[in-house]
Amino acid sequence: MLLHPLPWPDGKRLGAAITFDIDADSLIRNARPDDGYLRLAPVSMGRYGPTVAVPRILDTYRRFGLTQTFFMPGWVMETYPATVEAILKDGHEIGHHSWRHEDPMGHSDEVEAELFYRAMDTHVRMTGRKPRGYRAPVYNATPGVIGRLLTEGFLYDSSLMADDLPYLLQAPEGEIIEIPPHWGTDDWPPFAHFEEIGYLMPVRGPSDGIRAFIEEYDAAMEVGGFWMPVLHPFLTGRLARWAVMERWLEKVLEAGDVWFAPMEEIARHAASHRDLLRVDTVDGASA
Repeated sequence: MLLHPLPWPDGKRLGAAITFDIDADSLIRNARPDDGYLRLAPVSMGRYGPTVAVPRILDTYRRFGLTQTFFMPGWVMETYPATVEAILKDGHEIGHHSWRHEDPMGHSDEVEAELFYRAMDTHVRMTGRKPRGYRAPVYNATPGVIGRLLTEGFLYDSSLMADDLPYLLQAPEGEIIEIPPHWGTDDWPPFAHFEEIGYLMPVRGPSDGIRAFIEEYDAAMEVGGFWMPVLHPFLTGRLARWAVMERWLEKVLEAGDVWFAPMEEIARHAASHRDLLRVDTVDGASA
């Protein structure tokens, strides 16, 4: 059961958004700032995302008629402008995802503010508009981050995990729609193996890894909830993994029970049902 159920457009049973965080080779450059550029294997692993996997994912979306959301650090946008152009050409949303995937807890809030606004400038210059949504690196949103989102008029955040459905997050600066992720629908646990950042997990086979996302989907469908995987092109965008995902997605679309939409549309829909939303609070967002 759901404590705060939402109706979905057109009588659909489930609301859903497939999100991709395009971190590229920002991860190794942050983890090893002195010599990351020399570590060609992890650099190439990250570069696979925007240069190989994203075109594959966009091709699937075109064939299936889907418009979805990608989150990109500003540094990645500037380093891979052709990826930004391809995403925008197909009408997809690009959300704010830091400057170079720096953990907001890894430095002062003053440093985080400078990085945040540097990325904002990149978004405006390359997309022609301010981003409407934000996702913090490793979900580490701080009160200061939430305060900046509210000051800058963001519609939604997707970093916090207090519900199964979109909810209302209130802070001294105002309120914002929170579209909650959680680790059960993130592809790092089943697919990431990244020695340089200390993430040494056994890599699962494509069907085994994606099965967790499908089970989360089935549970959400049963109660008329919301499903949002948090994927990374260099992980789930690999050939065999995406083939499994695509075959399953085709069946889901044929059934016709799901409202797939970009995150901005999900957030606007939730905001239009504000009185139904669970309310959570953040104290001292600008502290």
